[in-house]
Order: sequence, then structure tokens, then C-alpha cells
Amino acid sequence: MGKQVPPPPATGRDGEAGPGQGSTLAKEARAAASHQPEPQKGGEATPSVTSPSIGRELSALFRDMFRNGMGWPMLRLSAAILVVLVANMFGQVRLNEWNGAFFDAVEKRDSASFFHQLLVFVVIIAVLLALVVAQTWLQERLKISLRKRLTQVLLDLWLKPNRAYQLGFMGESGRQPDQRMQEDCRLFSELSTELGVGMLQALLLLVSFIGVLWTLSGITTFTAFGREITIYGYMVWVAIGYAGLGSGLTWLVGRPLIRLNTERYAREADLRFALVRVNESAESVALYNGEDDERRSLDQFVEAVLGATRRLSGALARLTWITSGYGWFAIVVPILAAAPGLFSGRLSFGEMMMVVGAFNQVQSALRYFVDNFPKIADWRSAVLRVATFRQAAIDLDHANAENGQIDVEPHPQGWLSFEGLSVALNDGSILIEDATAEIKPGERVLIMGESGAGKSTLFRAISGLWPWGSGTIRVPPGNEMMFLPQRPYLPLGTLRAALSYPAAPDTFGDEDVRAALERCGLGEFVDMLDKDERWDRSLSLGQQQRVAFARVLLHKPRWVFMDEATSALDEENQASMLALFENELKGAGVLSIGHRPGLEEFHTRTLHIRKTSEGAILLARPARHAVVQKPKLGPRWIGRFRRKLRPSYPQEG
Repeated sequence: MGKQVPPPPATGRDGEAGPGQGSTLAKEARAAASHQPEPQKGGEATPSVTSPSIGRELSALFRDMFRNGMGWPMLRLSAAILVVLVANMFGQVRLNEWNGAFFDAVEKRDSASFFHQLLVFVVIIAVLLALVVAQTWLQERLKISLRKRLTQVLLDLWLKPNRAYQLGFMGESGRQPDQRMQEDCRLFSELSTELGVGMLQALLLLVSFIGVLWTLSGITTFTAFGREITIYGYMVWVAIGYAGLGSGLTWLVGRPLIRLNTERYAREADLRFALVRVNESAESVALYNGEDDERRSLDQFVEAVLGATRRLSGALARLTWITSGYGWFAIVVPILAAAPGLFSGRLSFGEMMMVVGAFNQVQSALRYFVDNFPKIADWRSAVLRVATFRQAAIDLDHANAENGQIDVEPHPQGWLSFEGLSVALNDGSILIEDATAEIKPGERVLIMGESGAGKSTLFRAISGLWPWGSGTIRVPPGNEMMFLPQRPYLPLGTLRAALSYPAAPDTFGDEDVRAALERCGLGEFVDMLDKDERWDRSLSLGQQQRVAFARVLLHKPRWVFMDEATSALDEENQASMLALFENELKGAGVLSIGHRPGLEEFHTRTLHIRKTSEGAILLARPARHAVVQKPKLGPRWIGRFRRKLRPSYPQEG
């Protein structure tokens, strides 16, 4: 089988290989997330960055959210909000008419009409108040529905098989999934609802009041430079001109807010990640007395956040000159514009107040952009981060397909085999070169090799986590396999849930769970099965590894893959755990990765990964009969194992 060498993979957070750096899709995703221009072929950056289309991004997001009929709750809430907004529009028009009648009564000193208009006002306000309350309730429900659906979409993309791990290699766009699905989803849903409802309301008010204002404005005639100028709907054009001036200035001054908000959210996410990392590693930090070093590191993250916030605050201050000045002048502009009609006698005082009210409604609708530009910039940043994360998940599949990848296929006989397997390093070279081997059920195979030879990468390739390379891995059925990494995963919740994972906590009977704990030397935890605790912190690594073996004992897989799964156990506990495969799990196929001396005696066959100048190769050693080890039988092997390992592996406390 010919060897296929993929393009150089990108380097992830931990220096591991990922999709090819030459992948245009991966590069575009990283560039979009970081707002940096892609270099041209000559090595020079492009002079400007073309912003991704907001319409295309929103269309893709909403298409995913409405797929399979899941968008009906949002559509129903949106329709109800539209009905409320239309009713509110009629109420506002009626309130403006009342405004004219009320001030006409004041001008005429008509007390009867004055008190009558007050009663009318109470009725109008009661209706408008009910509509505002209904709008608020529906709007909040729409926020919840939108956030729920968007979070579901991103979780579905993120938690596809192996994708959560591989997204770490997609650069900036695949980073901080916690923020994308918590903070950015919250901002997207809340701001999309608020801005969407606000814009729709502004549009309805504009449509309704622009007609009122046009009618009340009538025909206005000016004399300028000896010529008579007639303007129809004079107040409408004043409102449009004033709002247009404010919107233009706001866009010019406030445009950097989009980029600055995106930068701030990225720096906030980096700080949160650093804080969580220190908190999760508090024990190791304390043992190294590394608090001062961690403080210096965290100070850099904090300073990055403060720097981004300072730049954002400066831009907001500059924008405030426009927005606040626009608002203050809006008090007198409509009065000044309507004054000629009042002074000429064409408008009564009440009619002038109607004109002013209609003008304010029109220019308020037109200046919606001015008043909400900071919020729009915030929303635009949230859309960008959510959209680039979604796109990174999609680009990952494309990048893998373009670069070539290891084919993981079912084995027709339910065995495990490598056929012309090559695994790529992070510099594009081949880590494991053209490996071919076959492992049958019941065999116990040990893979050995010096550090960095690719043992753990091969482990990931078998599980499907590491697709970068070429060749074929044929695997047993997925429900017959279980993988044991060096540090087992213990989910949040009870110890019973940790033992049953990934099955539901009630999958196994109480007697079976207790027996598994006892068999794996964890009898002291039998009475804590239903205690909700951070078990990944309260248990030592050796205890966690024994929990993983208890999990294997409950699930009884036909194939077990172990990557240094006994590294934290003393020799007696290791012998006890490995004896499971000669007793309770007899007949299970085992593939182990390990360094510790003596492991070869448990396995029937050894595969050795040896580095060469052209890459590592997989060498087979002659088959051997395993020395059967049971928890309390086989003292010669245990004694020899203890003598070999005592200097390097002290007894676990």
C-alpha cells in the first residue's frame, strides 16, 4: 500500500498536531476569529480586512436553529410580539391625538374638556401599560427560547464524536468553547431579541407617525435669495435630515467598537481560562511554591483585559459626544422647526404639540441606530464569535477531508488491525511509518517504546481522536471497546455515576456496583456511592485509576485499551487490576501502552515502536505465554516486580 504524507499539521495548544496549516479553511477560521488579515503569497499582509457578512452568518445560525421544526416556539413568540407591537403602534397614535386635544383644552381654558381628556388619558395609559408588560414578558420568553436552541445547536456541533478534542487544533476560532456556549450565547440571544424587537417597533412607529407628521406639516413656503421655495411635508424632511446626520456621525466615530468588543471578550475568556486552570491545579502549584509565578502570569492576563477595556472605554467616551449631544439638541429641534407654523397662525398650540410629538416619534425611530450603536457593536461581536465557532466545527471536517486522514473502519471479524498505518507528527513528518499488525480477541498486547515515539498518539488514532495520517485501522464494534487513559475522566456528580459512566447511573444493580468497588480495592467508598462530590479532586490518581478498572468490570467490554492506566498504582494493586483479565474479564482483548518493567510478563505479545531517521517503525517481538497473575497468587512475580519497582514507584498511601 502506498504511503500518503499529509501537509504539515497546525500546532494546537499543547504542541500537538492538528489539521494542515496549508488548509485554507482552517486559516480562514483562525483569521476570522482573531480579526487578522491573511498574508498574501508574497508575505505581506493585505491592507484591510474584509469583515464576514453579518447576513450570511445570521442566516447560517438561524438555519441551524430552525432545522427539523425546532424553531416553532421562537416563531410563535415572535408572532405574538408582532401583534403586541402593532397594538402598541395604534395606542401611540391615539396618545398623540390625545396630546393635541389636551393642549387645545389647556389653551382654551376649557375645564370640562380638560378633565375629560384626563380620563381618556388614564384609559389610554392603562392599555399601553398592559401592552408593554405583555411585550416585556414575551420578549424575555423569546430570549430564553433563542438561547436554549442556539446552545443546543453549538453543543450538538461540539460534542460530535471526537470533535471537542480536535477543535482545540483549529486555532483561535475553536478556543474557549465554554465562553462561546455560555457568555456569547447569552449575549447573542438577549441582544438579538432586544435589538430585533426594538428595530421592528421603531419601523412600525416610523410608518405610522411619518404619515401623521406629513399631514400636520402641510405645505411650507420659504423665500430664499429672492425665490419662493415650497416644501411638502417639511417636518418629515427635517426629521430625516437630523436623524441621518446623527447616524452618520455615530457610524464614523463608533465603528471601532465592533473590533474592540470582540477583543475584550477574547481577553476576558483568556483570563477566565487561566483562573480555572490555576484553580484546577492548585495542589501542584502549592507543592512547587509556584504562587508568585502564577500571580505574575495572571497579572499579564488581567492587564490584557484592562488594556482592552481601556481602549473600549475611550471609544465609548468619543461616541458619547455624538449620542448625548444628539439627544440634547433633539429637545429643541422639533420646536424650532414647528415654530413658523405656530407664529403664522396655521397651527394651534395643540396642533404644534402634535407635530412635536410626531416629530419625536419619527426621529426617535430614525435615530434608533444612534441610540443603540454600542449595543449593536456588542451584539455584532457576539455574532462573530458564535458564528466562527460554528464554522470552525464545520471547517474541521473539511480540513480533515482535504488533508487525508486515517481510515477507521469496522473489522469484519471484530478484531483489531493496522494496515499500512502512518501517523503524522506536528511538523508534517511521519511519526509511525507504514505499520501493519493484527490483534485477535483474547490476546494481550503491550506497545512499548521510548518517550515521544508515538505510543499515546497511536492510542488516540485507534479511538478515532487522531485522524491525521494515512492508512487504515480496523476496529471491533464500538460498544465492545473501552479506553483507559492515564488520568481517567470522572464526571461531576455521584461516585455511582462515575462508576457507570458513560452509561446512566442506574444502569447497574447496587450489588454489582458494590462488588466492583470491593474487587478493585475501594471498599471504603461503598457507603459513599450516592454522595455528590468532586471525585476527581477527592480521590488520588491511583484511586481514580482503580475506579476506571471498576468501571471496566461493570461494563465488561470485549476489548480494553490502556494508556499507562496503572502508572499511579503500586505493584500489588497493579497485579490485582491486571488479574481481572485472567478472571472476571477472561477472554477480553487487551492493548496496553506502558513503560514500567515487568509488564511484558502479563502480556502475550509485545509491539515495540522504535525511532529511525525516517520515522518510527512498529516491530513485533515473538509471542510469549503470559504469566498469569491473580490478586493473591503468584508471589514470585509480585516479589520480583516489587524489587524492581520499589526505588522508582513507592507504595501508594
